[in-house]
Amino acid sequence: MSEKIVKVELGSEGFKSDVTVGDYKFIADEPVSLGGTDLGPSPYDLLAAGLGACTAMTIRMYVNLKGWKLDGINVNVTHRKEDSEDGKLKVDVFSREIEFIGDLDEKQHKRMLIIADKCPVHKTLSTSSRIETVHIA
Repeated sequence: MSEKIVKVELGSEGFKSDVTVGDYKFIADEPVSLGGTDLGPSPYDLLAAGLGACTAMTIRMYVNLKGWKLDGINVNVTHRKEDSEDGKLKVDVFSREIEFIGDLDEKQHKRMLIIADKCPVHKTLSTSSRIETVHIA
């Protein structure tokens, strides 16, 4: 997998961020309720989008490999925070709703739901990651 540098530029006020990923440019922001201007998706929206896109792509790769006829995949992802079991921490919960469009049987649907959990972003979000930070002077 090639590493694309994600560049985020944020000015001296507010949260509106100019994001560049390779040749793609977009805006990220926070909602007004959190002090932003709501000009783009929030960081958690972007995480949810990554999970949804990766889920659909992973299922599509599997379906193509199997030669099944699947006309489309819709993935809706929401994010919320919940108290941990001991109540000491907040836990991030990403909920997915997956719709398969096409003439497939229940056995195929169940198999595709298992494959959805094998998407790399799902694996990353459901296990721990390491973040390395370097200060540029």
